[in-house]
Amino acid sequence: MTHTLTVQKIEQVTHDTYRLICSKPDSFRFEAGQATHMALDKDGWRDEDRAFTMVSDPDAEHVEFVIKSYPSHDGVTELVPDIQPGDRWLAEDPAGAITDHGCGTFLAAGAGITPFIAILNKHAREGVGGDHLIFANTHDRDIIMKDTWDQMAGVTPTYVISDQDDTAHRKGQLDRAMLSDIGIATDKPCYVCGPGEFVDDIRDALKEMGVPEDKIITENGW
Repeated sequence: MTHTLTVQKIEQVTHDTYRLICSKPDSFRFEAGQATHMALDKDGWRDEDRAFTMVSDPDAEHVEFVIKSYPSHDGVTELVPDIQPGDRWLAEDPAGAITDHGCGTFLAAGAGITPFIAILNKHAREGVGGDHLIFANTHDRDIIMKDTWDQMAGVTPTYVISDQDDTAHRKGQLDRAMLSDIGIATDKPCYVCGPGEFVDDIRDALKEMGVPEDKIITENGW
């Protein structure tokens, strides 16, 4: 089924990331963490669908997305900074394997944070404590919603920065050695999202550290 989502408002989140607030049809139902394939309802772009994660409460009257613009990819995200209220998205039925499996460790790289936004907000609303967010980026300015994570009850954030020498956060690549140093609760769910290589490497590292495979939640290529 195709759903039409009309943009109501757009806000800049970081230097290259934007929050889109859209209308939500009654038929557009999803769980926290899930995504939809959608395309801009404009000539030349209706067949250029991409997967985007809903970051809002599934019960909210509107639906929100946080989308990183990639001008170098020559794709639909390049258009995001110029989207205006009234523009429309054509969205498929939501789906995806990343849903709420309880409090645990959330490991994200870049825009891979988006499936975790709705889940962590849900935990905060419900008073669930004990979540650990490990968020890898290239530079400090790339950290999406840093103020939110710093202030969110029940969440301990750890930021890892790879390409900025003067960062006040952990410097380097997030790998098994760093995960061991940070510390991972191996008896709780570990959610992983980011570029494919990041997901594969972190999944392997978690297994080697003793996290059971059924407690490692990833997108499985949807």
